[in-house]
Amino acid sequence: MNDRPNYLTPAGYATLCAEYEQLFAKDRPALVETISWAAGNGDRSENGDYIYGRKKLREIDRRLGWLSKRMKAAKVVDPAQQQDRSRVWFGATVTIADEDDNQRVLTLVGDDEAEAGAGRVGWNAPIARALRGAAIGDVRRVLLPAGEREYEIVAITYPEPQGS
Repeated sequence: MNDRPNYLTPAGYATLCAEYEQLFAKDRPALVETISWAAGNGDRSENGDYIYGRKKLREIDRRLGWLSKRMKAAKVVDPAQQQDRSRVWFGATVTIADEDDNQRVLTLVGDDEAEAGAGRVGWNAPIARALRGAAIGDVRRVLLPAGEREYEIVAITYPEPQGS
């Protein structure tokens, strides 16, 4: 694993914790029970329930290990607490426009909670790195697989702090 902090929003951290809890407290014990039942049925070499169950158990254990490492390395940052709201930082929702004036709305989130189809871009993605620190009106150049593009920052918003 690298030395970079694993930035996450509070919602992203909660999602990782919920998946860990689901796998550890519900899915894994149910699978262990199924494997025990299948093992009691005799010949394990041709027992599909046993073979598939063991394979699935390894997958769950691998995922639990990965989730555990990511949660330990997590640095939870609440975008609502951002002091400098005039620039693009972690958790910002940014409206950008390309050379053809096509606009896109992106939210910079942790790499583990990125979902491009929903407009959530990982903090270490090329476009997110290019937008970091930009203010409204700035033009940033991004090297994408399709070639180099320029984007102008049109708007920057952050979630409102709770209790406001």
